[in-house]
Amino acid sequence: MGFSLGIVGLPNVGKSTLFNAITKVGAEASNYPFCTIDPNVGVVTVPDERLEVLSKISGSKQLLPTAIEFVDIAGLVKGASNGEGLGNQFLANIREVSAIVHVVRCFEDPQVIHVDGSVDPIRDIDVINTELILADLQTVEKRLQAVQKKAKGGQDKEAVAQFNCFSKFLEALSAGRAARSVQINEEEEKIIRQISLLTFKPVIYAANVSEEDIISGEENAFVKKVKEFASGESNEVVVISAQIESEISQLEEAEAKEFLAELGMKESGLAKLVSSSYRLLGLITYLTTGEKETRAWTIKKGTKAPGAAGVIHTDFERGFIKAEIVAYKDLKSAESMAKAKENGTVRLEGKEYVMQDGDVVVFKFNV
Repeated sequence: MGFSLGIVGLPNVGKSTLFNAITKVGAEASNYPFCTIDPNVGVVTVPDERLEVLSKISGSKQLLPTAIEFVDIAGLVKGASNGEGLGNQFLANIREVSAIVHVVRCFEDPQVIHVDGSVDPIRDIDVINTELILADLQTVEKRLQAVQKKAKGGQDKEAVAQFNCFSKFLEALSAGRAARSVQINEEEEKIIRQISLLTFKPVIYAANVSEEDIISGEENAFVKKVKEFASGESNEVVVISAQIESEISQLEEAEAKEFLAELGMKESGLAKLVSSSYRLLGLITYLTTGEKETRAWTIKKGTKAPGAAGVIHTDFERGFIKAEIVAYKDLKSAESMAKAKENGTVRLEGKEYVMQDGDVVVFKFNV
């Protein structure tokens, strides 16, 4: 299962620096090389130290991490919803992503002029949110007009449901509220997802701070404001230094780990972004391992065993019989599948089993 993160932000907030840094890091992985789909799209591997441990246990010839797509969404300025700058291209790109990474400037630097003359992260967030809300407002108004005649009279139940749903979102957007703030039921969610509203997508605010702030571990006043704002939306905040990520991208993997350790950092900004996006999107990873390869697979939290098998191949889901499963921590502790079986930690699960993050799986199927 692939997913994508769209990176947005005003000029001179560090958006492109961050995009270039994290996609260059992705180039170090031999099995999922960084590839340019378009000039502003890059695919990088998801950091997962479990793969290396499992590959040693299984003697795997190949490591295959799961991947994530980053889209550097250009052209966003005030007025983008009306086509200013590269507004139309921007809106088309952002409709396709799973979630938005909104880079917000949280550092002072007289050498880097802010487009509005001063650093104010909440003002910057409002500029972008306003453009997205205005674009969504146009979308909902058009859909309402298209379905209004069919809904009139109440005979067409589907049209009535759509009209009521769109009306609810029109009210919120007209009041300046994001689509994701609207309380909806399961039926309404199915309806609204069909029109890909921009403000319905979850958001990770990437608070871009100076190298000094990352090293000191102190939160500046700007970051505190962003966190307060995000908590009101139930969205995530990742504190990151695009400058440090840029420096990391120039290093080999071992050097990068040493550099992070020297700075007192447990993980890179890329790793933090990935972890945050998995939480926000409700994603987990299961693993397969053997002599041929050790591989990570991304699925939605709550996926049952047959659905997880279908991510590998549709035949696996169609002919699913059972799944042989051991938790990663138990296999790591046992140091071999044979020992894990002796320990009684390997179990057989059926069609109703709900997959857990870190499950190491062998699917049994027949087609």
